[in-house]
Amino acid sequence: MRLFLHELRAQQLLFWRNREAAFFSFLFPIILLVLLGSVYGDDEIEGVSGATFLLAGLIGYGVAATAFASLAITLVVRREAGLLKRVRGTPLSPRTYLASVIASMVIVIALQAAAQILIGRFLLGAAWPASPASFVAVLVIGAASFAALGLAVTTVVRTGEGSSAVVNAIYLPMAFISGAFFSPRDMPRFLEVLSEALPLTYLLRLIRSTFIEGETLTSSPGALAAVLVWGLFGLVVAARMFRWEPREGMGGA
Repeated sequence: MRLFLHELRAQQLLFWRNREAAFFSFLFPIILLVLLGSVYGDDEIEGVSGATFLLAGLIGYGVAATAFASLAITLVVRREAGLLKRVRGTPLSPRTYLASVIASMVIVIALQAAAQILIGRFLLGAAWPASPASFVAVLVIGAASFAALGLAVTTVVRTGEGSSAVVNAIYLPMAFISGAFFSPRDMPRFLEVLSEALPLTYLLRLIRSTFIEGETLTSSPGALAAVLVWGLFGLVVAARMFRWEPREGMGGA
């Protein structure tokens, strides 16, 4: 536990000292909330205030940006720089290292969600979470599932230089198609069908059901099962294929 806490503190320091990571993972979703909320906050979306609808959606977007995108990019860059390989030669176990990295991302998500809720409430007039306990539980489950997917996607990214391009090409379209920024009912039919295959779609449904409608975590069993299944898929892939050694140094293209 002492090693875990020490490494967790180190991971937090590394995150906040990396201005680019802190901006795109932490500040960018908050900036989007302010911008979109200022434009559409007074409208009504799916029967609720636009500010509240956008707040719930951008909290989900923040989970994907941090637990999936930022985690994947960070680990690929460290892998290709040889840092992950060196970790295995220290007293810090690989499991403890990964647990501390993921826990650091969860802390960032918690701070980000709190900032978004406060800004949404006092600047845009959005509502408070209608079911706070279930909302927090959804955030934890979503963060864990998307972290597992982030670990999985590192297995297909070959270079540190290409990590940002590959990861952004996955999660940014997913955020749009899943309805993080607007109602998916406004999309063309083929995009609605595509959205049904994306994990963020179901996380957003869970967040909005607990945040806006005040439902419990188990009120949407289909969405909950989809998020868990996607997380389990990511975990299985990561367990089988996650690399600690640089892929370029092992003859990768």
